[in-house]
Amino acid sequence: MEMILAGSQTQIAFEPSPKWVRVLFGGKFIADSKRACLLLPGGPPYYYFPREDVRMNLLEPTEHREQTRLLGEASFWTVRAGEHVALNAAWTYPQPVSESLDLSTYVTFDWDKMDAWFEEGEEVRVHPHDPHKRIDILESTRHVQVVVLGETIADSHHPMLLFETGLPTRYYFPRLDVRMDLLENSDKVTGCAYKGKAQYYSVRVDNRVARDIAWYYPYPMLEATKIAGRIAFFNEHVDALYVDDEQQEKPNTQWS
Repeated sequence: MEMILAGSQTQIAFEPSPKWVRVLFGGKFIADSKRACLLLPGGPPYYYFPREDVRMNLLEPTEHREQTRLLGEASFWTVRAGEHVALNAAWTYPQPVSESLDLSTYVTFDWDKMDAWFEEGEEVRVHPHDPHKRIDILESTRHVQVVVLGETIADSHHPMLLFETGLPTRYYFPRLDVRMDLLENSDKVTGCAYKGKAQYYSVRVDNRVARDIAWYYPYPMLEATKIAGRIAFFNEHVDALYVDDEQQEKPNTQWS
């Protein structure tokens, strides 16, 4: 089902998942369901499990509450499996937010506080995939140039273009087409549920630094192997991005 909450322009989807979903913590599957649902609030999705498919005997209610703009008040639970304890790592919404969205019989978990999540027989990382979102990675012969701190940092006729639903096109450059002498390794690491773990570079020109402006996936997930080792730059923060000699407008995103 899909709905727009009263007084809000935010579209929320809550729909059944066909996947067998399990949550591992402390060596126990604390949730094991073939009836899980996906909540799609406009950001990363969340799995919600019917209480009957959750080891409720391993959950302890706490006094912690959080008021959310879209879903009302959340009540939190601590997860305890033997000596393994995760404080306020599960939550429920005891009161339905509306007649059409009733989460009172479901439980969800803090993804990062659990040991592992599985869809069917495969471990899933970062967060569930949005079934309405996709990624296409295409080899291109477009001429793409990136300028940072007044220097042309990347210049290639052989970029990989990554098209991701709802996000600007990202251009991944072969390292031979990047001024690696102007890049410095960063300690920053982020995770993407679709591509894997990204490592970052800063650009240094003389005494000026553009921090964490570039990234790459050394060991991407199978679906993203085309961009392994290639370098991309934040369209939002470079001085200029040219595609076939036309300067592109800077996108307005969560990274702007």
